[in-house]
Amino acid sequence: MEVRGPYSNTKDQVRALEELREKLPSLDTPEPPSIKRDRPGRARQLGTDQVGQLISDYRSGATVYELGDRFGIERRTVSNILHRHGVAMRRRGLSPEQVDDAIHLYNLGWSLARVGDHLGVNHTTVLNKLRERGIPTRDTHGRPRVEAGGAR
Repeated sequence: MEVRGPYSNTKDQVRALEELREKLPSLDTPEPPSIKRDRPGRARQLGTDQVGQLISDYRSGATVYELGDRFGIERRTVSNILHRHGVAMRRRGLSPEQVDDAIHLYNLGWSLARVGDHLGVNHTTVLNKLRERGIPTRDTHGRPRVEAGGAR
């Protein structure tokens, strides 16, 4: 008795292919019209008065993130405007006490984003400080993160 394997009875496979072929559009069917997409617009430009207000607000203590939200522009654009106008940038960062607080909150299960919002900094600032202190981080599912090159 000769055994031919899984391809000896092809009825089911042929039936499945016929069902798939029936789902395909006919060759006579016209192509659907293409979707017209708008070209990307130009970045929002701030007027002279707005730039002056942005600089004044920054010097009064507003962060580049707050100013970006307020003026509807990216925080990098805020930084570029400030640099262009010779405004001294301040590095906000986290104090050692704030890093201790961040570690505590993170160990309680808070996300990096939530800790960052609580401390008024970006989540990557929190992540960098945790790494500097050797704190193991979690992935987006709460599992311990495996470092590059490590085995799971």
